[in-house]
Amino acid sequence: MNDRFVVPARLKTTSIALIAIGVITLIIGAISLSHSDPERARFWLVLLQDSIFFTLITTVSVFIQAAVSLAQGAWIVSFRRVPEAIGANVWIFGSIAVVVLFMIAFGFTDSHGTNIIYPWTTPHGDKIILGKSAFLNKGMFAMFTLVAVGLWSFFGIKFRNMSLAQDKAPKNDTKIYWKVFRLSGVFLLVYALTQMSTIPWLWIMSIDAHWFSTLFSWYTFASAFVSGMSLIMLWIVYLKNQGNLTMVTTEHMHDVGKFMFAFSIFWTYLWFSQYMLIWYANIPEETTYFKMRQQGPYSIIFYANFIINFVMPILILMARPSKRNYFTVTFMALVIIFGHWLDYYQMVMPGPLKANWHISWYEIGIFMGFVGILIFAVSRTLAKESLIAHNNLLVKETAVHIA
Repeated sequence: MNDRFVVPARLKTTSIALIAIGVITLIIGAISLSHSDPERARFWLVLLQDSIFFTLITTVSVFIQAAVSLAQGAWIVSFRRVPEAIGANVWIFGSIAVVVLFMIAFGFTDSHGTNIIYPWTTPHGDKIILGKSAFLNKGMFAMFTLVAVGLWSFFGIKFRNMSLAQDKAPKNDTKIYWKVFRLSGVFLLVYALTQMSTIPWLWIMSIDAHWFSTLFSWYTFASAFVSGMSLIMLWIVYLKNQGNLTMVTTEHMHDVGKFMFAFSIFWTYLWFSQYMLIWYANIPEETTYFKMRQQGPYSIIFYANFIINFVMPILILMARPSKRNYFTVTFMALVIIFGHWLDYYQMVMPGPLKANWHISWYEIGIFMGFVGILIFAVSRTLAKESLIAHNNLLVKETAVHIA
């Protein structure tokens, strides 16, 4: 069996055009958003939001490979090349994120010498921030960032290379299969100590350095996971429409759709749990986070976030036929990705920008640039090898998979 993907000229042109839009937007933004402290903060915050968002949603593809390998699940084998291709490109977005994070943490200050994005880097005698300095410091920030991005990128490339090596191995050889199994356990431990704990604290929660939430890392994970599964769904549908992924059936798509639906509900559960506990306790140092978002200038985004990421998925994706319809799952995948991009926007922006928020040419242009990089990188990776993992030990099971 051989199922090779050839990148269509239109897709390549689209990705290059989107990258060009992003680069032009970045250049214009660097020139026009340099005249005041809020504008400079906006310039860096948009890059911060997008680089973190795309790094985390691509890393989800590495996570899903590891989780399914450890569970010895067969259902993913028919389209495993998709999360492999996405995961193998984590290093691109991770590298961009590292540059942006370091530029902000080590170089950004306003006209008063204060870092309004990461205030813990310039505490100026703030007792609350100084009390967290054992963890919240530049050395710890740099170490966790480099280790996390480095390990995510390593495992993303490693899992793909091992999958390709399995294709060239003798038939029914289990050596690589069990090596992937063992490495998957290692990656899940790494993921638990980074994405599910320390990294969201350092990258996002420390923007509001006085505020804290024990559910925050799980919340950001749920948001990234459902977006990452939606991204996988978009590539599956696109490749199916191109005549590829012949082994993928409606049953496989249904399973991915169930993840999109289930983790939209899981995200809502965490959203409600975090919000309800803070609202009920009514402790000033906790409620300040939601006051700006729910009752302040960001309230429209706060409520739109809930409607897009909960109400729409539960109404549209609950029914079985909707998870098996190409148009419906494509539409909802796009909605979910945009909705959680908006979720990350309202996590990042309110602390530094207060009332000075925008979603206009700069925010949209930079987002389009990242989308272009994603399409260009993943399509090139997909085109390099067969889309069928024909020597995978579970290929027969995935061929007869029933949801």
